[in-house]
Amino acid sequence: MKLVLSKIWLAAFTSLISSSLFNNAPNAADAYFIGTGIGDITGPVTEINLMGYADLNQVGTGLHMREFSRAYIVASSATAGATDRILFINSDIAMGDTGVRRSILKGLASAYPDGRYVENNVAFVGTHQHSGVGGYLENVLPQITSLGYVKQTADAIVTGTLAAVKKAEASLTEGTLSYGSAEVLNANINRSPTAYLANPATERARYKYDQDKDMSLLKFADKSGKALGFLSFFAVHGTSIYQNNTLVSTDNKGMAAYLYESSVESTAAPGNTSFVAGFVQANVGDTSPNTDGAFCEAPGKGYDGQPCEAQHSTCGETADECHGRGPAFRISDFASNEIIGRKQFEGAQTLMGKTLTTVSGNVRGIHVFLKMANHTFTLDNGTSVSTCPAAMGYAFAGGTTDGPGTFGFTQGDNSSDPQNPFWEIVKGAVTPAPSAAQVACQDPKPILLNTGYATSPYKWTPDTVDIQMLRVGQFVMLIVPGELTTMAGRRLREAVKASLVSQGILGSDAYVVVAGPANTYAHYITTKEEYGVQRYEGASTIFGQWTLDAYIKRYSELLPYLGDTVPTTAPSSDAAPPDLTGSAISLTAGVVFDAAPAGKSFGQVSTDVNATYAVGQKASASFVGANPRNNLRLGGTFLTVDKLGTNNQWSTYRTDSHPDTVYRWVRDSTALGTSTVTLEWTIPTSTPAGTYRFTYYGDSKPLIGSISAFTGSSGNFTVTK
Repeated sequence: MKLVLSKIWLAAFTSLISSSLFNNAPNAADAYFIGTGIGDITGPVTEINLMGYADLNQVGTGLHMREFSRAYIVASSATAGATDRILFINSDIAMGDTGVRRSILKGLASAYPDGRYVENNVAFVGTHQHSGVGGYLENVLPQITSLGYVKQTADAIVTGTLAAVKKAEASLTEGTLSYGSAEVLNANINRSPTAYLANPATERARYKYDQDKDMSLLKFADKSGKALGFLSFFAVHGTSIYQNNTLVSTDNKGMAAYLYESSVESTAAPGNTSFVAGFVQANVGDTSPNTDGAFCEAPGKGYDGQPCEAQHSTCGETADECHGRGPAFRISDFASNEIIGRKQFEGAQTLMGKTLTTVSGNVRGIHVFLKMANHTFTLDNGTSVSTCPAAMGYAFAGGTTDGPGTFGFTQGDNSSDPQNPFWEIVKGAVTPAPSAAQVACQDPKPILLNTGYATSPYKWTPDTVDIQMLRVGQFVMLIVPGELTTMAGRRLREAVKASLVSQGILGSDAYVVVAGPANTYAHYITTKEEYGVQRYEGASTIFGQWTLDAYIKRYSELLPYLGDTVPTTAPSSDAAPPDLTGSAISLTAGVVFDAAPAGKSFGQVSTDVNATYAVGQKASASFVGANPRNNLRLGGTFLTVDKLGTNNQWSTYRTDSHPDTVYRWVRDSTALGTSTVTLEWTIPTSTPAGTYRFTYYGDSKPLIGSISAFTGSSGNFTVTK
């Protein structure tokens, strides 16, 4: 008996020592080393096109809320290398980009030369908001409305993201991860329900809604149990703020992050909290935050105020008067944005207050490149199929109910009948005419822009994409280079989970989420059935009807690299896409010079505040300004609202990233170099009574010489209850 006990004790001791010394997986306490950080990535807020709606007229005139990158590190130990460490970057931008990610990886390699961050373990995900600064993507098509590549935008994203990672590295501490999900209602609708209905009835019957209502959340906590932050995954388009907006902002996910972070650290300025709230985009493709539905906005016409025609989203047979309405559309799109952001904030808050499922297991990451143009593979039934070189369909130009198109194009038409005779004449001059093989491959999509064959002055759309997955324990994140529709996302998640279990990589408790658009923007990913309907999402599924199946196949093939025992040989990968930034074209002129009007100086008040404002009113002041492109003030601010304390000292009460402040810039004279800056503050009802003022922070550029900083302050004003 003693011998048996001795053998049992020896075996247990040996196992403990072996586990402690040689096993990378967290042990009894399910502990990881985790870190979070946030960095300002706001590019030039004036004179640059905003990214998302592809509207030439949507050029920045100021700032509502700054854009941030939020970085999350999970490592199996304090010294874990790339094999046992992941870095998830959630950025307040429309989508990830190959060139920006390449620059981030280069910066990480320089900052951390031990190789802890590589292609495999760094995910760069956009929240898909449509109010951010544009011009940072390296392909031609998204550069058309930004008049080419805007290096200042891209550099700001890289600089701020690296700052976020640096903070996350500095905050690394032993801690735990846990996850759960909760239903979030009245925060999204399906904007293409007729396409969704094309999916098999038996498949649709498995789901309560025609879009995902569940929010998944991964909680980060230190070893004492104190929450450090989270990553939440919920599908809703970043189109609460409308197409006619020209203020740089962060839409509903940025608002949700602000609400959560400020609820934890109410006195910290946005972007300076230690708690980091990540609201990640999921299978967003056919979702909308405009939850009241789509209606005709056509004053004086008989159909004004009527619901849009469902199949084509038209009013009077055209798309341009069909607009989605947010929950507060009668007040403003910014009010709707706050409501949809608050819904997500409350969903996350509910989950963070619950006892969640503990994460336990290894940390893994895998990444390959996949050339999607003419990618041939075999379906599960043995059929050989192929994707296509990229092409955009007619309905791409028709737009969506969140942002309708022009030129007479509509959604939901898969015929080859011309929708715009003029475009039929000129489209061959824009992109090469499609071959018979391309037409057949993309069928039933009628091709408007044959972008896969457009290479002048450089590639219009990517033909190679990033396929990436990250694993922490039983929680698996599929990092997707496009916008999955609701059902496409469900199919991908379910296929990957089934394969994880069937291959013995994880048990039945495997939890799979999708995140994107990430790393590269390859537009949309619909189901084959939705593709056949050819609404906007199908027309923008650039690689053809087998796109989703190709992704499912490749993600599933790579799952062994997430296992506890990783294959000794690297997975096959296509070549990385070329760096296009070296040949990029930019038609945006730099700032030539700034000048103050005769007899005035920069920062001087031109229109002062009123003496008194009640809460709920808008205070404002205007100043002799200079172009904010001279200095982005990353990590800083263009404005403060200052409060006079009992010690007769001023302290900062608001910055330019609080949602109740606005910074506006107007060019008065290009020839004279003069401009005006207006600062606004809609005073919240919670504001203490007292004495306040505005301070404007600017930077002027002379015709000859260097840029110099200046400040200006308004007169004092009193806030009353």
